[in-house]
Amino acid sequence: MRPSTHTLPHKNQRGDWQTIRSLLPYLMEFKWRVAIALSLLVLSKLANVSVPLVLKEIIDALDKPQAALAVPVFLVIGYGVLRLLSTLFGELRDAVFAKATQRAIRRVALQVFEHLHSLSLRFHLDRQTGGVSRDIERGTRGIGFLLNFMLFNILPTLLEIGLVAAILFSKYNIWFAAITFITLLVYITFTMLVTEWRMVVRRSMNDLDSKANSRAIDSLLNYETVKYFGNEPYEARRYDENMQRWEVAAVRNTTSLAYLNAGQSLIVAVGITALMLLAADEVVKGTMTLGDLVLVNVFMIQLYMPLHFLGFVYREIRHALADMEKMFGLLHEDREIADAPDAQALSVGTAEVRFEQVSFGYAPDRQILFDVSFAIPEGHTVAVVGASGAGKSTLSRLLFRFYDVQQGRILINGQDIRQVTQSSLRAAIGIVPQDTVLFNDTIYYNIAYGRPDATRDEIIAAAQAAHIHEFVESLPQGYDTPVGERGLKLSGGEKQRVAIARAILKNPAILIFDEATSALDSKSEKAIQAELYAIAQNRTTLIIAHRLSTVVDANQILVMDKGRIVERGSHRELLAKNMHYAQMWNLQQQEEKTVNAK
Repeated sequence: MRPSTHTLPHKNQRGDWQTIRSLLPYLMEFKWRVAIALSLLVLSKLANVSVPLVLKEIIDALDKPQAALAVPVFLVIGYGVLRLLSTLFGELRDAVFAKATQRAIRRVALQVFEHLHSLSLRFHLDRQTGGVSRDIERGTRGIGFLLNFMLFNILPTLLEIGLVAAILFSKYNIWFAAITFITLLVYITFTMLVTEWRMVVRRSMNDLDSKANSRAIDSLLNYETVKYFGNEPYEARRYDENMQRWEVAAVRNTTSLAYLNAGQSLIVAVGITALMLLAADEVVKGTMTLGDLVLVNVFMIQLYMPLHFLGFVYREIRHALADMEKMFGLLHEDREIADAPDAQALSVGTAEVRFEQVSFGYAPDRQILFDVSFAIPEGHTVAVVGASGAGKSTLSRLLFRFYDVQQGRILINGQDIRQVTQSSLRAAIGIVPQDTVLFNDTIYYNIAYGRPDATRDEIIAAAQAAHIHEFVESLPQGYDTPVGERGLKLSGGEKQRVAIARAILKNPAILIFDEATSALDSKSEKAIQAELYAIAQNRTTLIIAHRLSTVVDANQILVMDKGRIVERGSHRELLAKNMHYAQMWNLQQQEEKTVNAK
């Protein structure tokens, strides 16, 4: 069995650069927006770097006693315009790039969602919904952060650092550029080393957060079971155990952040102090003007403010990449069941179903079916009966191709179902499952799910055929009545009837009734049994049943025991053999007489 997604193995974790590169195709959808945004970014930084240069000229002009008033006024106006442009270009850049960012988030989220639906049933039985939903939520949020801050914080900050260093190197003592570079190098090295150390804590927080969320959702989905056993304190304790571990990791995360910020501040303070001492000495010697001193000071403040923010951005980008790891792990989870490269649409035609020497097991050490062979001719009904665990429901899962057989093959009209597209295969099959789970929406929505483009009249006709129309009409909200989480506001029989209506509406060529009347009482079962057989007319039908009274009219009945077909024939033929089926029939007849006697 593959590991569950919320504990993806380390080997599946993508490299950071690979994650960043995977986002580039989504940005290329808006090439012109990206180009304009980057142009505005460069203009914004050029205006920003020009501000201290103009300020130096203003101070030097004012420092002269005979300065003409017109010169500083002109420079002051220019100073204000540059200040405005540096901000205005930045805002325009964000506005232009917004659509590219949000579209990338939408595209990736949709791709992950579609991929999750394409994964096998085995994957979904292993996964925990709460953890997966939290991984997707954090991952999509991380995409927005990564795109915005990689392009609009790290890149412009590096550009500004380069421009400032070039100005200092060309205009002043080489030590100004040297001190700037040394401070930057120490700052970036310290930030990266400490941040990498902190990432271990962050990943731990993510894991514990997903586990706590999974525990909470699982508990709430099973609200009734919790109440049945009075286990509210037990559930709260299990949830709090995860939250307690998360609390420890969160405290470590916060204290390590304080250590990082303090170290960064110390490095910046030492660097700025060294530069100001050097500049002050140059002013005293007369090699620099007062304007030059202010220029160096403003440059350093202007540089180290975004540099300090760069430390925050780097940390957050590393966090975003950590958040995206699991989401991209989901996206790169291998499909166990996939269409063959040359898969064709299923030709339904006569809809004959044939199992040929099928063997299957959910795991290597758990064999379920052994050499199963049978056929369902066009328009015929074949029933499969047997004790629980005999492998009956596995037949329907294999026919839907939720799993692939290990040996043998399954044919529909002579076509191996592994060689046709999954969408065309499943479009041809309708099912009324034993455990009907409904969407948390209205009765109308749940019936219409069988064929979303159906008209209201067709949906009502399907409800009437399933003998649920009168019940629905008696409700205050009628077809607009919400069914609740997993349909829990309806009884088992009502849910079963909705499932039957849904299958009728789909109008498939092949029908599967998997214990379709198991949730109905005897009276309701008899009322709907005739309708089920009417629905099955002219359709190839597989009935999986435990209650033998529901299969007596089937063209052929297969008796399964421990994954093998041990008997086959009509109801009369099997009774005449007086073997497994006859024993099951007699036992159920006695049980029914006992119930009726009471």
